[in-house]
Amino acid sequence: MTNPLDGTDRARLLHAVADTLDAAADELVPLAAEETHLPIPRLTGELARTTFQLRLYADEITAGRVDDVREDPADPGWPTGPRPSLTRIRVPIGPVLIFAASNFPFAFSVAGTDTAAALAAGCPVVVKAHPGHPKLSRRVAALVSDVLPAGAFTLIEGEQAGRDALLDPRIRAAAFTGSLAGGRALFDLAASRPEPIPFYGELGSVNPAFVTRAAMESRGDEILRGFAGSYTLGLGQFCTKPGVLLVPAGLRAEQALTGILADVPGGMLLNERIAGGHRDARAELAAHPGVRVAVAGQADGTSAAPALLVTDTGTILDVLHEAFGPTAILVEYTSPEELLTLAARLPGQLTATVHAEPDEPITGPLLRELAGHAGRVILNGWPTGVSVSPAMHHGGPYPATTAPLHTSVGTAAIDRFLRPVTFQNVPDAARLFRVSPDSRVSRVSPDSGVSRVSPDSRVSRETA
Repeated sequence: MTNPLDGTDRARLLHAVADTLDAAADELVPLAAEETHLPIPRLTGELARTTFQLRLYADEITAGRVDDVREDPADPGWPTGPRPSLTRIRVPIGPVLIFAASNFPFAFSVAGTDTAAALAAGCPVVVKAHPGHPKLSRRVAALVSDVLPAGAFTLIEGEQAGRDALLDPRIRAAAFTGSLAGGRALFDLAASRPEPIPFYGELGSVNPAFVTRAAMESRGDEILRGFAGSYTLGLGQFCTKPGVLLVPAGLRAEQALTGILADVPGGMLLNERIAGGHRDARAELAAHPGVRVAVAGQADGTSAAPALLVTDTGTILDVLHEAFGPTAILVEYTSPEELLTLAARLPGQLTATVHAEPDEPITGPLLRELAGHAGRVILNGWPTGVSVSPAMHHGGPYPATTAPLHTSVGTAAIDRFLRPVTFQNVPDAARLFRVSPDSRVSRVSPDSGVSRVSPDSRVSRETA
C-alpha cells in the first residue's frame, strides 16, 4: 500500500496544515482565549510557534535528516568475520496516541509538538482532547482532518476514551504532557498491556535556580527581578517555571523579592481544576513546619496572585513539589558546599539554572552535577521559553519525564516515533521507506506494520 504520510507528501501535508491553521488564526485565537483565559498576544504567538514547528519538521523530512540511513557494504574481510550487506533505516512505529495538555492550547495540544513529531515520522495520530478547551480542540481537529488523508488523524474526547485508546492493540506509542499523578497512571497502564508500548510522559518539575554569592552581590536586583518575572510568567502555568531559588544568606533577598512581587499582578488561571490544584499545593507547602509565608498571594476561585514561601537547606528537599501556578520557594544557604550537596540530591528535573560570575570555582562542578539531574542546564538565564530548534532537549530524568533519552520539543522529538530496522542483503533497501532521488515518491510494503486507525474502529473519528 502507499503510505499517505511518506516522503515529500508528508512534508507537503505538514506545510498545508500549518498554512490552514495560520489562515484560521482570526477564528482560533479568540476561541482559545474564551476557553483558557490566556491573553490574545500570548495565544497569537503560541499559534505562530505551532505552525513554525510544523514547517520545521517538514523541512527536516525534505532535508533527509529524518531517515538516518546507515549503510555497510558487504565485506568478506571484516575483523569479526565476513560481513553481509547491511542497511539500517528508521520506519514509523505505527499509530500514536497523544494526550493534549491544558496550558498550551496550541503548542502542546491537538496540532502541537507531539502531533507534529508523529506525523513527521509517518505515523497516524489519535489525539485525546484536553477538557480545558474542547471547542478549540474540535475546531483545530476539523481543520487538520480536512488537510490530511483519511485515517491519518483522529480526535477523541473523555478520560475513558483515552484509557481505551491506550489499551487498543493498534496503538504503538503514546505521548503525554500533564501532572505526575495522571502521567504515572497512564504510564503504568501502557506498561500493563500484553504488549507494552513506549509512553513518553512529561510529568512535572520544580526547575531550581542556584545563585552564587558573587553573582548576588554583583547583580542581585537583576537576578531577583528575572526570577520574579520567570516564575510568574503566564501566572506560573509553564512546566519550566523556576519554582525554587537558592540564594546566599545575609543579603536581604527576601525583602527585595517581596518588594518586587508587590508590583506583579495576579489573574485568572486556566480553569477551576488548575486553580484548585494550585491552591491545594500552595496550602500543603505552607503548612510544613519548616516553611514560612513571605507573600501570601490571593488564591480564590480561578484567580491567583504571586506567592512566595521561604525555607532553608535542611527543609527544601522535603517540600520539593511542583505547585503549578504563581507560587515559588526562596531558600537561603550559608556555604557553596550546600549548593553542591543539594544539587546531588535533586530528583529529576526538566531544567536547572545557575547564576554565577565568570571564573567562579563552584560553577563548573555545579553545572556538571546538575547535568546528572536535569535535561537542560542554564547559565545566567531563565528556563521559561523553550526554543523550537535542533539542539533543544525538553526532557529529563524521572519524575520530570518517563523517558529521559527523548525530548518533546525540537527536531529530535521526531525520533520517539521511529523504529530502527536493519535490512541484510536487500538491494537498495532504503528505497522501500525513503524518498527516492528520482521519483521523490516512496512506498511501504503491505506487511510493514504501519497501519491506519480505521474510521469504524473503537478508536474512532469524532465529528468536530
